[in-house]
Amino acid sequence: MSVVDAVDDGLQPRATVRVVLIAAAAALGGFLFGFDTAVINGAVDAIRGGFGLDAARIGLAVSCALLGSAVGAWYAGPLADRFGRVRSMQVAAVLLAASALGSGLAAEVWQLVVWRVVGGIGVGVASVIAPAYIAEVSPAHVRGRFGSMQQLAIVLGIFVALLSDAWLAGAAGGAAKHLWLGMEAWRWMFMVAAVPALIYGTLVLGVPESPRYLVAKGRLAEARTVLQRVLDLRSDVALDRKVADIAQSLHSEYRPTLRDLRGRCAGLLPVVWIGILLSVFQQFVGINVIFYYSSTLWHSVGFSEADSFSITVGTSIVNVLVTFVAIALVDRIGRKPLLIIGSVGMTLTLGLMALCFAHASGSGSAPSLPAPWGMTALVAANAYVVFFGLSWGPMVWVLLGEMFPNRIRAIALAVAASAQWLANFAITSSFPALAGLGLTFAYGLYAAFALLSLFFVRYAVRETRGMELEDMRE
Repeated sequence: MSVVDAVDDGLQPRATVRVVLIAAAAALGGFLFGFDTAVINGAVDAIRGGFGLDAARIGLAVSCALLGSAVGAWYAGPLADRFGRVRSMQVAAVLLAASALGSGLAAEVWQLVVWRVVGGIGVGVASVIAPAYIAEVSPAHVRGRFGSMQQLAIVLGIFVALLSDAWLAGAAGGAAKHLWLGMEAWRWMFMVAAVPALIYGTLVLGVPESPRYLVAKGRLAEARTVLQRVLDLRSDVALDRKVADIAQSLHSEYRPTLRDLRGRCAGLLPVVWIGILLSVFQQFVGINVIFYYSSTLWHSVGFSEADSFSITVGTSIVNVLVTFVAIALVDRIGRKPLLIIGSVGMTLTLGLMALCFAHASGSGSAPSLPAPWGMTALVAANAYVVFFGLSWGPMVWVLLGEMFPNRIRAIALAVAASAQWLANFAITSSFPALAGLGLTFAYGLYAAFALLSLFFVRYAVRETRGMELEDMRE
């Protein structure tokens, strides 16, 4: 009887409570990812005023962490292959804690930029390691749901960051007002991120190393122990078969490098290009404009500062709730159908937002929306978040964690994640300038990318639902 044919007799990998807890602990890196990248939302106006920044420099201050994230993601693969997934997650936690304190205590804008870049490196490492680790310890039939934990943790991190921003700003009477110890509220917005970073660093001390990393290092006995504990494989036959399958797919005697990603398709393997384009499209639809600039945006079109914070928190709640829907659907209907639904929905809602801002009066950077266009834009923005949260938010992370062959997974995921962070930087840093040209143009551009993403998914992306990692092709 084969591993595939067996049914609950000790031969079939199962989703145990232990693997759920392990995946949840690893996914906390996504929480820090979401918190660290979204916390800037409530501080944008205060930083702009406090340091006297123009549109270009505030764009850099907001997006500089993303450059660090690209660096962190680039080196995360080699770091994980050399020192292990668990040690890499610990490094990310240390960097994020240091960044939180440094950013909050920055006396000059250049110091803020430096510490934000340090935090970005930690985010980049976590963005690569967490989905790869979760995919490597999860049974195939529930891997999509476990992989979606990363996105759930990200949106929860975004929600908590925006909620804490709103609470701190409310307690101080404004983000630029002094709160505790003579420091402005926006500084505390950064510093509170040290708490979840330390919790994450502590929790990952208790998770086992990836069995695929252990096999790659020739530590077969340890790999067997982890597989037995995590997947509840109680048969020696099943353990031997699984270890042999992993060893065969990894070619453990060879350490993957960038050279292994070379192919005939414009210098790279087709699957690597698909991973890169998935990452780029996820950002080019403009999602992080909503989570980095939404408080400033809603304030500029007529809502009070307090209402703008409340709207932003409400949007993040919508994002959290719809992620639960995605988790419920990913292993039922698949990754590709959800991506297609999301692309269609985002195209329509972004197009509607562009139409709303076509009716704006005032300057391009400070528009005013008359009734009913202001409320219509608000509804369209939240509908857009629903479609993104159902599809491109979680599905891209699921696919990046599982779509690459084992022998190149870590390095290919690092390349794809680096591309994602660079695309994120390009969108985030350019938004203030695009807003100056007109929000109709900005959201129309994002709608065009959403439409292109539909054709890309339809013709280039392969469904991976139910496939074993050892069966992924180049």
